[in-house]
Amino acid sequence: MGTVGAAPATPAATPHPTAATCPGHLAEKATCHTGRDANGAYYTMAVPEHWNGSLVVHAHGGPDFSYDASTPTEDLERWAVMVDEGYAWAGSSYRRGGYGVRMAAADTENVRRLFVSHFGRPDRTYLHGQSWGGNVAAKAAETYGGKPGAYDGVLLTNGFLAGGSRGYDTRVDLRLVYQYYCRNLPRPTEMQYPLWQGLPADSTMTPDKVHARLQECTGIDSEPADRTARQQRNLDAIMSVTRIPEHSLATNMQYAAFLLRDIVHKRLDGRNPFSNRGVRYDGSHDDKALNAGMSRFSADPAARRDLSYDSDLTGRIPLPVLTLHAIDDPQVFVEHEAAYRATVQAAGRSGNLVQTFTKESEHRALSNAEYANSLAALDTWARTGKKPTPGSIARSCSAFDTAHGGGCFHDPAFRPAPFASRVRPRPGGLHWPAMSAARERAWSRIEGVGIAP
Repeated sequence: MGTVGAAPATPAATPHPTAATCPGHLAEKATCHTGRDANGAYYTMAVPEHWNGSLVVHAHGGPDFSYDASTPTEDLERWAVMVDEGYAWAGSSYRRGGYGVRMAAADTENVRRLFVSHFGRPDRTYLHGQSWGGNVAAKAAETYGGKPGAYDGVLLTNGFLAGGSRGYDTRVDLRLVYQYYCRNLPRPTEMQYPLWQGLPADSTMTPDKVHARLQECTGIDSEPADRTARQQRNLDAIMSVTRIPEHSLATNMQYAAFLLRDIVHKRLDGRNPFSNRGVRYDGSHDDKALNAGMSRFSADPAARRDLSYDSDLTGRIPLPVLTLHAIDDPQVFVEHEAAYRATVQAAGRSGNLVQTFTKESEHRALSNAEYANSLAALDTWARTGKKPTPGSIARSCSAFDTAHGGGCFHDPAFRPAPFASRVRPRPGGLHWPAMSAARERAWSRIEGVGIAP
């Protein structure tokens, strides 16, 4: 179709996997293989000694700005509980660092094909995506999940499921609110630039330097008693207006600077996909002054289209999808699940979705027992067609806690508030999906649409 964002999976002309030492305790119970595919993506595979015949294909989070051979192996060690449960496992580093959801989805599909070509077709194959990898896995499910024999179910954990065109508005707002109060990124004596860039393309700022300026303005690393009155006032205002908790403000600030720069300068050729026209900010000490002094800008329509085509979801899921999300996730707010539910409902696919929530406040890692329990529930659903409920999944978790530990913290009664209650919507941003299936088809016919692999 002539699109740059399609990133077709290309398993041809790829060397066979090479035997490797499994990480951690898996060395005693599995065989591992590593390699690099035709697109340059590193991958790691593991097959347990007592393999149950099924495969988990993992999509990692980030996006990381660089990658190497250790990336998928580190993920394997983190999610070793899936191999402990008898599943084979395969994960890709993706072919390059930086943003690109369709690219990452294609590389995820490619590692599945490589596994099949080397080990044979599994009885069942499940997609798993964590954090930004949830966006990748959901996109892979929509793109490749309808092909016979590809995937049988999807597990999305703490997933970034609102898509890029709306999901990053919270970090755009952080970038603006931070500068309003701190005025040190850039300083008045430094070159000025539009804040939707995150940072200029040629900026020499490093993560440590950005953090130092955050500390200078808010005293975030200091004990409250050691902060100046101005620092505490700035910190309180930034958290209140952006709705980002203190313990994740520094991480979100890094994304607000460096991820926005990657998206704008490296993926969209300097074009702006973001807008805050018509947004009213509140929660400050003086909302009138805040809104009067806030930087305002509108998106380049083609840039916004390209970001949406690359990362937004249509909700047309052809497979059972189970989600697991920490209610107090400090980085990918639980309200992403409300956006995904609304997207799937609008597509008429609610029968394929079960969402579960836990009373945890972690983003990068949930309980091993919960991962194992969720995967087992998804497997039973795929094999029998009997759809689980949040309550049935909560009840079955204790047995996995006995085997793997970590605890079970399910809250079957929890329902997330609408996405707009946490991330200020832009005009027209209250309706889901952000990209309909019809719009996706229309955009796919435009030469050069999307983000290049």
